[in-house]
Amino acid sequence: MSEVFHQKDTSFLQIEKWHQLNKKLIAGFTTRNGGVSDPPFQSLNLGLHVPDNQEKIIKNRELLAKRLNIPLENWVSGEQVHGTTVRMINSDDKGKGTRDYFSSVQGVDGLITNEKNILCTAFFADCVPLFFYDPVTEIIGIAHAGWKGTVNEMAGSMVQAMKDQGVNESNLLVVIGPSISQEMYEVDEKVIDNIKDKYRQKCVKPSKNNRYLLDLKKLNVEILLQSGVLRHNIDVTNYCTFKDESLFFSHRRDKGKTGRMLGFLGIIS
Repeated sequence: MSEVFHQKDTSFLQIEKWHQLNKKLIAGFTTRNGGVSDPPFQSLNLGLHVPDNQEKIIKNRELLAKRLNIPLENWVSGEQVHGTTVRMINSDDKGKGTRDYFSSVQGVDGLITNEKNILCTAFFADCVPLFFYDPVTEIIGIAHAGWKGTVNEMAGSMVQAMKDQGVNESNLLVVIGPSISQEMYEVDEKVIDNIKDKYRQKCVKPSKNNRYLLDLKKLNVEILLQSGVLRHNIDVTNYCTFKDESLFFSHRRDKGKTGRMLGFLGIIS
């Protein structure tokens, strides 16, 4: 499987396929490199909700904004509560969650917009980044899906929210970004019991001691297919945040003391 993310800079990977479709589309995922944060958040920690030096996090965001050529004041971030709520955002939301966590769009894990010059952002350190782009309407969206968001079908909530805005799901392009891989994601029955039977056989492998290996990427693919997204319109990264330690933070690998990568998506005018 060819890799959908191409490294364009020390600090970020780009969804090259989408960029070729629309040169004004900014879509990608940051690495852990190219910033100013100190251990254990070294170096490009972009999450304000972790106990890193706040001034250094803002500096990291400013560095990335310069590299992406879209001002920090145009970014929008959701609160990320491991739910499935999606919010349609517009220019009035610019700057929310940008310089302090408390101004984030409250109670949401998914953002969509039909406006230009807004950078939709979300933060990750093993959870699944979901990127959505409709080349017909140019409506875009990004979602944060941990195991709770995934099993509660955040992917389906995003598709429905975009359909509500006039998107035909057969036109919708989706990319599943860097997250923890199945071989590194061992969970207990409490997690597996939340997965619908029709998905379990494709996404779960038994491990030892009544534990299981869960493929969050595959589970999101299955939910997208059930939501009407066409398989050839879904791209899945090969990257694993746990295994690719030189590139990514990992909450599980780093035992909770780590930074956050940023998923970003916007269209400039």
